[in-house]
Amino acid sequence: MAVPQRRISKTRKRMRRTHFKLQAAGLVTCPKCGAMIKSHHVCPKCGYYDGKVVVLNGKVVKEAPKAEAKKPAKKASKKAAK
Repeated sequence: MAVPQRRISKTRKRMRRTHFKLQAAGLVTCPKCGAMIKSHHVCPKCGYYDGKVVVLNGKVVKEAPKAEAKKPAKKASKKAAK
């Protein structure tokens, strides 16, 4: 088994461990209800995300399809009219 040749000083050991720490969770307040939520996640209390209802009564709300640009109706040909 390998054995260290020299003792690691307290300073060197502590310098190595400077990045070994806990990070705070990225929590923000929900603008709708004020609950603490993870950023960029749907609020579990009110179901809003980005100012829109995403979850309603435990079910995902799908947005209505956007209205497509209406194409002008084709004019009836003279042959079909006869």
